[in-house]
Amino acid sequence: MRYKQSEYMYWAKTNPRPKYNLATSGVGGFPLRDLPFDYSRLDIHGDNKYGFGPLKRAIAQQYGVDADCVVTSEGTSMANYLAMASLLDPGDDVLIEQPVYGLLVDAAQFTGATVTRFRRSVEDGCVIDPSAVRKAMTPRTKLIVVTNLHNPSSVLTDNGVLRELADIAASAGGHLLVDEVYLDAVYEDNPRSAVHLADNVVVTSSLTKIYGVSGLRCGWILARPDLARAMWRLNDLFAATPSHPGELLSVAAFEHLPLLRDRARRIVDADRAALNTFLDFESGVAGPRTKHGTTAFLKPVGRDCDHFIEALRSHYETSVVPGRFFEEPGYFRVGMGVDHEMFVEGLNRISRALASQA
Repeated sequence: MRYKQSEYMYWAKTNPRPKYNLATSGVGGFPLRDLPFDYSRLDIHGDNKYGFGPLKRAIAQQYGVDADCVVTSEGTSMANYLAMASLLDPGDDVLIEQPVYGLLVDAAQFTGATVTRFRRSVEDGCVIDPSAVRKAMTPRTKLIVVTNLHNPSSVLTDNGVLRELADIAASAGGHLLVDEVYLDAVYEDNPRSAVHLADNVVVTSSLTKIYGVSGLRCGWILARPDLARAMWRLNDLFAATPSHPGELLSVAAFEHLPLLRDRARRIVDADRAALNTFLDFESGVAGPRTKHGTTAFLKPVGRDCDHFIEALRSHYETSVVPGRFFEEPGYFRVGMGVDHEMFVEGLNRISRALASQA
């Protein structure tokens, strides 16, 4: 029997955390004591058979959609699986960007669909070329999957390109799935969600990456009401009802999103400024520069990346995410937004590790 598993999640959960952990993907935890909430309101049980009404309405209001378009889930990964499993049948093709967050490929394969790929060249800045998507389509392609902001590079794709991808998918009778879990890390002129671009666009997201409340596991899917109903029924296979205390706290988080976001932004902005200074002066590293997001995808120039990552961990107490989990073994991902002093010292130790291998 072949076990179904995620190599990345196993690595992330079992890899010992060093002193300087740059292998993060979201902002640091928001202190629960700082969330304005009357904790006497917490309850174990609530009316949440197919979604807790106040939470669905909060998400719907945030996106400007009807509450019937909202499916809540356990984080973005479960949202992505529910969306793909609802839209794909065994034998269908699903076209996924490359490089990409590994769990998207793992989940797509678990549906029984055939995974095909289109390239977002790291060397060319990880931008999406719609012509490459069109060339990669097959007669069986029923779903195109992208991340925006892109994971791992944090590159932003504008809605004009996403609309073109939706049109490409529609021409084959398919859908476009956009994972927007990092999109709210565009702090200025935040673009409108892709869910408004076309009827065949499905969006997933959560509070887990940008707002510092990952432990609430508040994720969601935005889709046409008929698709949303199908996803709710599929979710019956996995859970009768969600954790109601988590739903109540998630509603409180939505009521105070600016508070959560502003706290995270201060750290992310400081970390990005430090990263840009690092890249200005460190010739031993290259990679796409972005204005947004909590991750960056970097390449040690002229060095074996796996050997460098191991030396960085064993000799400099610093961890980064190996690029092999994004199908780019020559790169590594670093995360911003947790602890500024730790991030700066981690960059310093990357420079020291590079110098030792020069």
